[in-house]
Amino acid sequence: MTSTTRDKMIAGAADLMSRRGVNATSMRDVVRHTATPRGSIGHHFPDGKPQLLAEAVRFAGQRVSVRLDKVLSELGVIAGFRAFVTSRRRRLETTQFEAGCPVLAVAVDHYVGETSDKGETRDEATQQHLLDLAHDVFTDWQQVMLLALKREGLEAARATRLATLVVAVIEGTVALCRAARSTQPLNHAQQELELILSEALARKAE
Repeated sequence: MTSTTRDKMIAGAADLMSRRGVNATSMRDVVRHTATPRGSIGHHFPDGKPQLLAEAVRFAGQRVSVRLDKVLSELGVIAGFRAFVTSRRRRLETTQFEAGCPVLAVAVDHYVGETSDKGETRDEATQQHLLDLAHDVFTDWQQVMLLALKREGLEAARATRLATLVVAVIEGTVALCRAARSTQPLNHAQQELELILSEALARKAE
């Protein structure tokens, strides 16, 4: 299916945010990165960069949610988790450790607005909106993992804690991998999380 110009710009913004962060991703860079017409910015995103960033967060979040839900549903918790981590590892390696997570970028990078003659301006309303979106995405990822654990018999309270742990560890470990320019931190995290998940599922009937 052919992507529209708007879709290309949203996906391109998500990619650049994963590599550069929020403030270093400009509208001009998105146009150049996606080879789309500069005049399309105002047409597709009348509210400017804040609107594009928000759409990019939603896009990135949904893409991961769909992929995670698919592998967990088809393969089960352990094999599905392993397949998901493999895709994250591949992404790191194929981008030479440039690409992290655009949602994490939003959570840690304070949006300062566009640069004017007076310098950068802090846009607190946009910052809060982006943080709310990032929170919604992280919550959705946790929910996907939570439901998968419950399908395999784990009680809700433990499943909730483990789902939070999985998302937190994987997101944090991707940052470690980028800094080390190595997938070793992710390999270690995967091994330990698989042990924790396997033991929790094995004890569910006790």
